[in-house]
Amino acid sequence: MSLQKVTITEKNLKKYVEDIFKVAGLADEEATIISKHLVSAELRGISSHGVSRVNIYTERLKKDLIEKKASPVIEKETNSTALINGNNRFGILNANDGIKLAVKKAEENGIGMVGIYNSNHCGMLADYIEYATQKNCIAFGTTNAPSNMAPWGGKEKFFGTNPLAYGIPTPTNFPIIFDMASSVVARGKITYAKKNNQKIPIGWALSKEGKSTTDPSEAIDGLVLPVGGAKGYGLAFFVEILSSIFTGAAYGPHVGSLLRDLDRPQGVGHFFLVMQADLFQTIDKFFARIEKMIKEIKQISLAEGFDKIYLPGEMEFLNKENNQIKGITLTSKISEELNIIGGRLGINYQLTHMD
Repeated sequence: MSLQKVTITEKNLKKYVEDIFKVAGLADEEATIISKHLVSAELRGISSHGVSRVNIYTERLKKDLIEKKASPVIEKETNSTALINGNNRFGILNANDGIKLAVKKAEENGIGMVGIYNSNHCGMLADYIEYATQKNCIAFGTTNAPSNMAPWGGKEKFFGTNPLAYGIPTPTNFPIIFDMASSVVARGKITYAKKNNQKIPIGWALSKEGKSTTDPSEAIDGLVLPVGGAKGYGLAFFVEILSSIFTGAAYGPHVGSLLRDLDRPQGVGHFFLVMQADLFQTIDKFFARIEKMIKEIKQISLAEGFDKIYLPGEMEFLNKENNQIKGITLTSKISEELNIIGGRLGINYQLTHMD
């Protein structure tokens, strides 16, 4: 089904979303961080993790399911590691603090490792990983999620879509960023499809009866499928260990659902490992070698049906460049939803469209 769409400048969208979170009770700096993160997802073309999340985030704030005034607490620390109690703050804020601390420790000691528990949905991992690459660090990150995927061979939910991401700094104008769910698709894409009255492709999920479905509502009630079968299950298992068992966060079916459990916190966990890219050789040598590898990859003969070989994260980077110039495209439904939220909170203006 064709969706009506509108185009909005990055600046206008950031300001409107920021104002929503300020009025909803967050400090100015926190509202800015969350707005920047959500709009960054839109710029990269990852709308499932973008401003469509504003509605459920503000709903959880309204129900006091996310702490507005709490601060994170470092409960255990060494020169290169830290465990943070997120005190049920926004996951985006906790993950933002966590990656900054991991980078700081890496800059001081070569390696920085940070675990976070008692947190909430943290959005798009790529955003945090990119911050580390801007500091000439190699980074790896994970977060767990509410259960909606069965262990391989089972038919009951246990694991979340459990994403993982890595980032590599480069001497070019963009880093290598890889961000994936351990399921065939991030559950946010199914939620986004439902919100926009779209069907989903066969192979993304099963209904609760265990049948393939193109209905996002049936998929949400049913199971998402692991990417690569047993391999995706193995990845989800490891992400769960790092994000929750290792950090002390809630795990598997004990994680609160972002959308459904509107009576309790989520208890999500995050994990970041950051390393200076010059740990084993000078940064100049590291950059020269990775630049050489990139050139060799780009020169490989193309398979039938392909017109270019992309590096991990390159498509998203090109999306960002394009959207910063031409504006961010939202579905009319998401744009209207933001205006409804703003109006409900007393914001006396609406999003300005470019078209």
